[in-house]
Amino acid sequence: MPEQTAIIALSVSTGILLAVSAWLFTAYKKAKKVTKEVEKKFVELETKTNNLQLQTLESRLNPHLFKNILNSIQSHAYQTYFAMDKLSNVLDYILYESQNRYVSPREEIDFALNLIEINKIKLSPLFSITVKKKIDEMDELYEQKILAPLISIDLIENAFKHADLQSPDAFISIIIEFKNNVFSVLVQNKISPKSAFLKEHSGIGASTLDQRLKILYNNCYKLERYTEEDVYVAQLKINLLEHKNKMLTA
Repeated sequence: MPEQTAIIALSVSTGILLAVSAWLFTAYKKAKKVTKEVEKKFVELETKTNNLQLQTLESRLNPHLFKNILNSIQSHAYQTYFAMDKLSNVLDYILYESQNRYVSPREEIDFALNLIEINKIKLSPLFSITVKKKIDEMDELYEQKILAPLISIDLIENAFKHADLQSPDAFISIIIEFKNNVFSVLVQNKISPKSAFLKEHSGIGASTLDQRLKILYNNCYKLERYTEEDVYVAQLKINLLEHKNKMLTA
């Protein structure tokens, strides 16, 4: 099964990499003169992504992530160059690092921050978004390959997808921490009254995250999702030192 999963993931990643690379080259040469052509390339790539048939939990994350990223960039073509730089970093991580069973907390945090920057493109400059990171770079586990890749996608993507972007008091708050051997992501956002999220809190990303955490970290993590009036709160904490000790004694 691991070999089959790796083959499927490699095939999907190769196809996506070729398609995205072709688009990036075209967009870089023609973005200023032919905005409509750039948008057409986005639509074609998005269609190809939606048609992918993926079998495993990890591979199911990629099309969903690409769709949201491409929608963000498409809606603000004037920020294409900035977005491509961040997108390039995200693609490198997805296509290469995410093929590994584990990455370092530093790598996952860098990925999360790039993902946030891409999603911020679709927000008004006046929209209230707060991003904080509290990182102990001297922590012994900060550079160790012990954290599952793409573990922060669901919480971040949901904040931008279901946030109320119209109300004057709307906001998104994201805090990423790594200290005392614990990786933590806290996300809060005001929920849009029109969002289906008020009726159903789960989706492919949410269910996949739950399954991955149970399989990989068992009792070494805590995931909370709840609402306080019109504010949605999601927090993930993973005790990586406890997880590492259990792996060593298994």
